[in-house]
Amino acid sequence: MTHWPFLSLLIWVPIAGAVPVLLAGDRRPQLARWLALLAALLTLAVNLAMLSGFDYHSATMQFVESKPWIPMLHVHYALGVDGIAMALILLTTITTVLVIIGAWQAINSRVHQYMAAMLVLSGFMTGVFAATDALLFYVFFEAQLIPMFLIIGVWGGPRRVYAALKFFLYTFLGSIFMLLGLIYLYLKSGTFDMAAWQALPLGMNAQTWLFFAFLLAFAVKIPMVPVHTWLPDAHVEAPTGGSVVLAAVMLKIGAYGLIRFALPVTPDAAQHYAWLVVALSLIAVIYIGYVALVQEDMKKLVAYSSIAHMGFVTLGLFIVFMLIRAHDGDAAQLGLQGAMVQMISHGFVSGALFTSIGVMYDRLHTRLIKDYGGLARVMPWFAVFMVFFAMANTGLPGTSGFVGEFMVILASFAASPWLALLAAFTLVIGAGYTLWLVKRVVWGTPASSKVEAMPDINAREALVLAAFAAFTLLIGIWPEPLVKLLDPAVNQLVQTLGHSKL
Repeated sequence: MTHWPFLSLLIWVPIAGAVPVLLAGDRRPQLARWLALLAALLTLAVNLAMLSGFDYHSATMQFVESKPWIPMLHVHYALGVDGIAMALILLTTITTVLVIIGAWQAINSRVHQYMAAMLVLSGFMTGVFAATDALLFYVFFEAQLIPMFLIIGVWGGPRRVYAALKFFLYTFLGSIFMLLGLIYLYLKSGTFDMAAWQALPLGMNAQTWLFFAFLLAFAVKIPMVPVHTWLPDAHVEAPTGGSVVLAAVMLKIGAYGLIRFALPVTPDAAQHYAWLVVALSLIAVIYIGYVALVQEDMKKLVAYSSIAHMGFVTLGLFIVFMLIRAHDGDAAQLGLQGAMVQMISHGFVSGALFTSIGVMYDRLHTRLIKDYGGLARVMPWFAVFMVFFAMANTGLPGTSGFVGEFMVILASFAASPWLALLAAFTLVIGAGYTLWLVKRVVWGTPASSKVEAMPDINAREALVLAAFAAFTLLIGIWPEPLVKLLDPAVNQLVQTLGHSKL
C-alpha cells in the first residue's frame, strides 16, 4: 500500500470532489451538501489508511512522490511527509469534515459554491504541508488564499469585502518576500528541493536577509505582533466555517513555514535573532491577552485569544536556540514538541470555540456578549460544551490546552526562569478573558426574551461539538500517540539546528 500516491489523493480528491458539488447547482443544495461530505469523508479515509502505514520511528520523508514538473528549471511535483506534516494534514482532513457538517443549515445561499470552496481549500492546505519542492509549496501557499478570500468575501458579514481584501493583501504582500528568498536559494543551489537547501552552506549576511524574508512572510500568516491586525477583522466577518478553518489550520501554515524554511535553512541567523522572536512572542502572549479581555464581540475575543496562543508556538520554536546554546538538547526537543502539540491542540480548541459562537449566532444573529446570558438554563447541553472548551482554552490540566503550554513553559524554564514566569503569566490572563466570557454568556439571567426562546443544540451540532471535545480530551489525557508521531522529526530538526552553516 505504501506505493499508492496517498498524498496526491489527499490533495486532489477534495479538489476533484468540488467539481460535482459545483455541478449540483443552486437548485439542489442538499445534493451539494452530501457530495461535499462524501468527498471530505473519502479524503479522511485515505488519510487514516496512510496513517496506518506510517513508520513512527523514522524521521525521513515518507509516501514520497516525485515527477518532473518544469524540467528546464529543475522543478518537481515532489511530495512527502514526516511526523510534523502528518499531524497537520490529519488536523486538516478532520477539520474539513466537521466544517462541512457544521455548515449544513448555517449556509443557505450558494450552498454548492461554498461547499466547493471548502473542498478546494482543504486540498490546497494539504498541498502546503505535503510539498517538498519549494516552488510547489509556494504555489499551494498562494493558491489557498483564493478559496478563503471567496469564503470571507461572499458568505461573510456586513464588512466582508473589507475583511477579505485586508486578509488577502497582508498575506500576499508578506509572501512576496518569501518568493524573493526562494529565487535567491534557487540561484545559489540550482534546485528547488527543500532538503538540499537545508544542507546548502550560506554566509551570515545571506542567512540574515533570507531569515527576515521568511519571518515576514510566515509571521503575517501566524499572525505575530505587529502584523496581526488582519486576523480579528477576518474572523469577525467570516462565516463560522471560514473562522474554524482559518483558526484551526491556516494559522498553522505560518508556523509550519518557519519549521521548514526559517529554522533549518538559516540556522545561524535564526539563532542570532531568536531573542527578537521570543520578545515578540511574549508580547503576543501577554499584551494580546489584555486586548482580548476588553472585547465586546465574542469572535473578536477568540480571535485575539488565537494570536496569544500562537505566541506560545513561536516561543517554543525559538526558545530552542537558547537551549542549544546551553547544550541542553532534551529541553530544546521539549520546546519544539510543545510548540507542535500546541499547534494541534489550538486547532481543535479554537475550532470548537468558533463553532460554539456559530451555534449561538445561528439562533440570535448577534455576536455581542451583552446580548446573551443564562444559556445554562435554556441550552444546558450547549453550556456543557461551551464551558469545557473554555476550560481547554485556559489550559486546564486534562485538556489538550494544558499539554503544549506546559511543555513550552518547562522548556522556557530551562532557558530562563524569568522567561518561564512571563510565559506562565498568560495562563492567568487567558483564564481571565475566557472565564469572563463564560460568566456573561453561560451564567446569570437571560438578557432578553429572545435568549429564553433559544433551542438547545440539535443532533448535528452535538456531533460536531462532541468530535471537537473528544480530540481535545484525548490529547489532554493521552498525548503519547501525538508525541510519538512527532518525535523522530522533531529530534532530527533539533540536531539540524545544532549545526552551524558558517
